[in-house]
Amino acid sequence: MLILVRHPAADVAPGLCYGRLDVGLRDPADAARLAATIRRHRPVAVWSSPSVRCRQVAQVIGVPVRLDDRLLELGFGDWEGVAWEDVPRPALDAWAADPLGFAAPNGESGAALLARVTDLAAELRALAEPVAVISHGGPLRLLGALLRDEPPDLLAATPPLGSVTIV
Repeated sequence: MLILVRHPAADVAPGLCYGRLDVGLRDPADAARLAATIRRHRPVAVWSSPSVRCRQVAQVIGVPVRLDDRLLELGFGDWEGVAWEDVPRPALDAWAADPLGFAAPNGESGAALLARVTDLAAELRALAEPVAVISHGGPLRLLGALLRDEPPDLLAATPPLGSVTIV
């Protein structure tokens, strides 16, 4: 059993692109609340994105934590820290038209994200004991589909902030 967890709300202004910005949680108490929910599923370990907002949850669950860069959010490059409304509309349209091939300036393509999450999914499938996986919307949307043997969709809805999904 895998327990897929999206971190709670990050401490950023609404509407800001913050993919790889290393920011903490808006409310640090959310980490303890989410950890209590995760503990009910009795994970023996946690695999976590190294981002602070994920580590804040992982570190209070009470089981060994493994940080894994494959769980990082999509790298948005020059868009990091920019309000989404300030990203040029033609660039957003290009991204929507080619989610696999497009990369923001100095950022990561959807294909690169998919490759690293596909690699991770193969490793997670081999685990025999329950493990919590704490990450971000982009990787989790793909990871969940891959683990359910569904086609991954870069444009699918992301799991809600602070959500727990059992696969």
